[in-house]
Amino acid sequence: MKTYHVALIISFIIVTHAFPQGVGYQNSNQINNFESHKNLLAGGWLEEQNGVKILHVCGSHFQMGYQHGFLLQEECRQNLRAFLADAEQYVSYQELLEMWYDMEPYVPDKYLDELHGLADGANVSFEDLVAAYMTIPYGDRGCFGFAATGNATVDGELYHARSFDLPYNIQDPVCETFVHENGVLIVRKPNQGHPSICPSVAGTTSGGGGFNSEGIAIGTQVCWSSDFTFSGTPMIIRVLMVLDQASSLQDAIYIINTNRTMGYNFIISDAETDEGVAVEQSAQNVYIGRWDNKTEQLSPFWQIDQVIRRTNFFIDPTIADTQRDRYDPSGLIGFLKLLFTPNFFFAVWMNYKVTSAEILKNWGSLDVNTSLHVLQQAYSGKTNLLVFIMKKLAYGTSFLEAWNQWAANAETGDIAVSFASRTVNACNAEVHTFNLLE
Repeated sequence: MKTYHVALIISFIIVTHAFPQGVGYQNSNQINNFESHKNLLAGGWLEEQNGVKILHVCGSHFQMGYQHGFLLQEECRQNLRAFLADAEQYVSYQELLEMWYDMEPYVPDKYLDELHGLADGANVSFEDLVAAYMTIPYGDRGCFGFAATGNATVDGELYHARSFDLPYNIQDPVCETFVHENGVLIVRKPNQGHPSICPSVAGTTSGGGGFNSEGIAIGTQVCWSSDFTFSGTPMIIRVLMVLDQASSLQDAIYIINTNRTMGYNFIISDAETDEGVAVEQSAQNVYIGRWDNKTEQLSPFWQIDQVIRRTNFFIDPTIADTQRDRYDPSGLIGFLKLLFTPNFFFAVWMNYKVTSAEILKNWGSLDVNTSLHVLQQAYSGKTNLLVFIMKKLAYGTSFLEAWNQWAANAETGDIAVSFASRTVNACNAEVHTFNLLE
């Protein structure tokens, strides 16, 4: 399924984990003696609970980056080498850097600081760090997110769930560790901003989703679009800005839609108002819809009462026109396109279909654990024979290859999460529960 031409590859690479490049920042000038090093690490620590690494970072953005890079130094280096090695066959190192140079003017200084801190803490070249983070993703994509509230849940409260999917074959050529083996739960406590929790991998500050102490949750799905630009704020930075700064659904929507770049779907929810929305965007287009928006029921898609959900395609017809030549990704035509062309939307449709079926099966009883169970069941492939076969044949394409899966009640701070190991998909991994407020 990795048969895309170069333009499509470059369009997909873009910003999911893009990180900034800049000059004139603190860097090693801040850490030229033991006392400075000790001060930078103050308040940051790494712990492990039942096999789950939990990274606590706090302070200024430079401090948080430095703590991340230093406390997970070897894991960050492994992941950096893995991403760069994996990208070599698709795009040059210089092209990756040039993509970043167009984005750098749109990145707030404090997030530039954080990435400089990460590079310093991990003791890696900043250029290598930038290039490595620009490589994901460059082929088939996964990810699924939903938010449920009202009668769909066991107690009427809002629950937010997400599966974070990337190919399982991104491997460090030196020590042969796969990136998904370096999963980590990141607890952020910025000096000026809201505490948040983000299931991720070492070196990636948010993994494209999480929730904050204000009850705002967000999850990202990449959606290829011909309507894109590199002149904007990287998606991963906008997600961090939502987690750090948003106190309301309106705040989050404004941040995520400012200085747009590529095609993305977001599920954003606000536990205080029990609202969840889907945000679809490309460089020039935006759609924002709740579960009862008429767009949500355009065939072959359908509404689920009080549940908003998305995977890696657009449902709004205007934005869908920038993505695929046929609006309906389902049926025999969609299946034949999957078999005989580099068109993967039938596989994405099947993920939408089987996960939606699991949501309906558990409708009315959704909570933190049940919402995560929905994702795990759908991703196991056991609920649909065709999906099971496709999953077996699609190794290394990210189809149902979950690096982590999580569900949360952002009001109470509760999160249930599973992380993939070397040979175990997150959908089959042990579930762990934590609480952000604690």
